[in-house]
Amino acid sequence: MNTFDAQATPVRNTYDSDVPPNLLEFMLKSWNPKGRKLPRVIPDAASFRKRRERLSQRFPGELLVVPTGHRKVRSNDTYYAFRPGTDFYYLTGAFEPDCVLVLLPNGTTHESLLFVEPNPGKSDASFFTDRNKGELWEGPRYGVAESDTRYAIACRPLPELAATLQAATALPNARQRALCGFSTATEAMLGAGGAEQTQRDEELATFLSEMRLIKDASEVKALRSAVNATKRGFEDVIARLPGAQSERELEGVFWTRARMEGNEVGYTSIVAAGAHACTLHWKHNDGAIRKGDLLLLDAGIEGHSLYTADVTRTLPISGRYTREQRAVYELVLAAQQAAMKLVKPGNDFMAPNKAAMKVLAQGLERLGILPMSAAEALRDENQFYRRYSLHNVSHMLGLDVHDCAKARAENYKYGRLVAGMVLTVEPGLYFQSDDLTVPAKYRGIGVRIEDDVLVTARGHQNLSVGLPREPAEVEAWMQRVWKRRARKRR
Repeated sequence: MNTFDAQATPVRNTYDSDVPPNLLEFMLKSWNPKGRKLPRVIPDAASFRKRRERLSQRFPGELLVVPTGHRKVRSNDTYYAFRPGTDFYYLTGAFEPDCVLVLLPNGTTHESLLFVEPNPGKSDASFFTDRNKGELWEGPRYGVAESDTRYAIACRPLPELAATLQAATALPNARQRALCGFSTATEAMLGAGGAEQTQRDEELATFLSEMRLIKDASEVKALRSAVNATKRGFEDVIARLPGAQSERELEGVFWTRARMEGNEVGYTSIVAAGAHACTLHWKHNDGAIRKGDLLLLDAGIEGHSLYTADVTRTLPISGRYTREQRAVYELVLAAQQAAMKLVKPGNDFMAPNKAAMKVLAQGLERLGILPMSAAEALRDENQFYRRYSLHNVSHMLGLDVHDCAKARAENYKYGRLVAGMVLTVEPGLYFQSDDLTVPAKYRGIGVRIEDDVLVTARGHQNLSVGLPREPAEVEAWMQRVWKRRARKRR
């Protein structure tokens, strides 16, 4: 087996036992025949088909190749859990590694072909000798016929991919585009290309990213589900807070919920207690949990559909904000509220950010932190407020936590908001422990508030509104969770 693996990891290791002929003969006998029942078609198969049709319309007459990628080695001969390439999944809904989607030109349209690993079952010795793909090692998987039914796409065995691509590229005036960076083996089958080919490939990646800027109904439903699961994960963390010793303990609590209700966490959780919250992407998560500190929890569950939430709440570990913590929190919340008002169709993508930064700068002046006026700090040539707020307030959200990354700047950062977009709104303030411009009482405080927001025809909808934001509501939320936990223990 192992017909298509860019990393060419051996199916056996030097420390594996040999397979004597008698064992081989014995292993291939007396197995129940594989059932002929085919799997159900994946949910929303029609949505995946419509996306392929839209891609086909954009590049008529061109060969389009989209690999999903391969498993990545974690350590020697062990692998990370596989996650499909985002664009490949967006077009197919398929989860298995090594697959390749090919759109073959067919007049003014395309024929969609999905190349998958064949599954000979227990008629081939690989089912127990191949530690990478053998059924007794890795579990059963779909074969060609099963994949054809499951994904509602015409499927072919992966060993036929090379010949298919060779025939397609040999046609007169053949033009091709491939999503690069996922499978060097597939790229090698297409042959070397120059600058013009590289540009065509990049245009394909850009178009796929820009397709994903606008979410359809099935995508919004998947995001809602991920957000709802994420809320339960936050409540698990809150419930554990009173007896928690370390950030990593809380990270594990949230991860458990992610594995119970979804595929995984959508990104490495940021579990930052005390001054660790001032490191924007704190991921060591090895600090202590102390009463009197804040806990900045930036985490999201990736659902079974692979769509992820991305939510941040800054919680008082004791259950009550101190005066200084509350002052900073309320300023960040006011900035978020100002930004939210500008999340509506037709507004510039950066408009919410501009509104939030104005509120933050004015608040920093009011708190005696800015050593100049807010107006001066906000001037484009200065931007002094960024010493305390470093990042913009929004990014697109979807299959990737930082979604649509290859979209052109004029359609993303410098574009306009359109109904169907889903973005985060996440202002923050971070006062470093060694920052002498900050009064001592505020040093070491980091606050971020982040929500997942759908642009609607008339404005916006906060998908994560179920997680409280007002400081009094956050405190009441924590008390409710703790009381519920206490009742369960009785």
